[in-house]
Amino acid sequence: MSRSYTLVSHKLCPYVQRAAITLSEKGVPFERVDIDLAHKPDWFLKVSPLGKTPVLLVDGQPIFESAVICEYLDETIGTPLHPRDAIRRAQHRSWIEFASAVLNGIAGLYNAADQETLQLKAGELQQRFLQLEAELGDGPWFEGADFTLVDAAFAPVFRYFEVLDGMAGIAYFGRTPRVRAWRNALAGRASVTNAASPDYAALLTQFLQARKSALSSYML
Repeated sequence: MSRSYTLVSHKLCPYVQRAAITLSEKGVPFERVDIDLAHKPDWFLKVSPLGKTPVLLVDGQPIFESAVICEYLDETIGTPLHPRDAIRRAQHRSWIEFASAVLNGIAGLYNAADQETLQLKAGELQQRFLQLEAELGDGPWFEGADFTLVDAAFAPVFRYFEVLDGMAGIAYFGRTPRVRAWRNALAGRASVTNAASPDYAALLTQFLQARKSALSSYML
């Protein structure tokens, strides 16, 4: 008996994109319901104890937190996206956490109050990408020929740079050719393309302008 899947979403949330990519890679039809996190509906707070997106409703039963959602989907549907080897699987989970740390770094970048802090945060991100460069092989994906949950985790990271790369004269991928190639491969994959709304770049630009941060000054 088939289950019904509803992904409770916010249009700019990178963690929602992880779940949407995983659902698509698993070939799962799902409904997507976008909410306004600034005005959270009562029904949402009942299914999301932390008040965050994403939430996946499986036959109406809520699962929250993107890592948990992706692990659930990987365990219950189709061919696993995690490696079969236990050590490599654990390493992949570690790199997914690394992706979350990069997302935190991006938040630090767009919230930087002054130019000095902006340059500091940009340098930290460049260093993260150098660490990633050292881990990558010949591609096209993180694990080579096999698309995995690490790819699903990093695709939303790279999507930010559709708007950010080159802004304030900062090139984030100048010394990371393998990361650049991986980023380009992900951008061309259907599950990644469809994980964000067509107006994502415009919405992100509006969001960044509203921060009134050092980065915002380059978007006027």
